[in-house]
Amino acid sequence: MLSYLNVAFALLALLTGFSVLILVVVAEGLGAYGIANERRAGYRLCGAGAVVALAVSVFDFLWWHHGISVIGVLFAVVLVALLFHPQSREYQKIWFR
Repeated sequence: MLSYLNVAFALLALLTGFSVLILVVVAEGLGAYGIANERRAGYRLCGAGAVVALAVSVFDFLWWHHGISVIGVLFAVVLVALLFHPQSREYQKIWFR
């Protein structure tokens, strides 16, 4: 659910003119759909998209201070932490196809 929310915020930022990598938005959206349908490829795609989105958010926040707020960076950190938490990874190993 947090991945979908993160994609929605990224799309809003894209529509308002802030620089967002469209490939990251697509990767997170497809990854979230894959996670919802219990697919390993979706989990990996969402994880990769979340890490890149976190890197872009932190870089944007630290150097330019525009387009990304502290809450946006925190959402990215929480998403990466939840995706790579040991219990999430174990659940993915057992139940995902």
